[in-house]
Amino acid sequence: MGTVHELLEARGKQGAIAAGIDRDLVEAAAAYMGDEDGALNFVYSGWAQCALPHRRLPDDQPWEIAAERVRLVVEPGRRPRAGDGPLEFLGVPFGSHARLILLYLQTEALRTGSREVELGRSLRDWLGRIGVSVGGRTGTLVKDQAERISRCRLTFHLQGGKSAGLINQSIVDRALFIEDERSGQGRLSLETAKLSEGFFEQLRRHPVPLEEAAIRALSNNPAALDTYLWLAYRLHALPGPKLVPWRALKGQFGGGYKELYHFKNKWAGALQMALAVYPAAKVDVVDDGVLLKPSRPPVLPKVPAVR
Repeated sequence: MGTVHELLEARGKQGAIAAGIDRDLVEAAAAYMGDEDGALNFVYSGWAQCALPHRRLPDDQPWEIAAERVRLVVEPGRRPRAGDGPLEFLGVPFGSHARLILLYLQTEALRTGSREVELGRSLRDWLGRIGVSVGGRTGTLVKDQAERISRCRLTFHLQGGKSAGLINQSIVDRALFIEDERSGQGRLSLETAKLSEGFFEQLRRHPVPLEEAAIRALSNNPAALDTYLWLAYRLHALPGPKLVPWRALKGQFGGGYKELYHFKNKWAGALQMALAVYPAAKVDVVDDGVLLKPSRPPVLPKVPAVR
């Protein structure tokens, strides 16, 4: 996607907008291009093929979505009610906040080499760096998503050729909740989480590196985050051009859409936003779907030093 980046370099933001480029695309591309942080984030490659829902589901409803070789099932966790009542469903994690929390958990686990990750202030500081305010209503939403992640259970069904595999586990093995005095309602806040051994092992074996600058520019757009992660995972590994049909794209990214034409109209915008923060991506939208072409990854692999 060279046009928006070339226009920004030649004419600036106002010039790009005047040329007819969507303002949101211009803002995302400009934020990415002007970000000199250089920090990296990491996620397990399974999330590049199947993602969480964008919107809230009924609390007792599991989430299921499938890609070409992977099917993801997320089952909602339960928590005690006040008093002696039965356990209540909490609901599966969803939206941009859930994705950012998962990104933080995985990045910190790989950075430290430990399954134990501090949330609390460290998570709040990282979210602030990403551009997400954690005060007031947003803080409550972040805490809710963190608890949903800690209590849910996920299954990745893997299919490859004539063989099949199953990864069935919780994301978090152990969590510490403490009373949040600031809420004034006796609510519990998730302070530390220990990734399950199985999930941590898969993360170590199959990490996908991402530019934090891109995450920052897309932080409030879950569909664009999913698309960026998918492109970062797929494009550099392609041996040649690959056409992904619209129906396959809907199966992977359009779980909330009944009709294909609704999905096509909406997802095209998410794709353009992802391309705005991945200038090296070579992707063409065609009548039959999306044509992916081999591209440089957003994060180049490190070349071992010669001694």
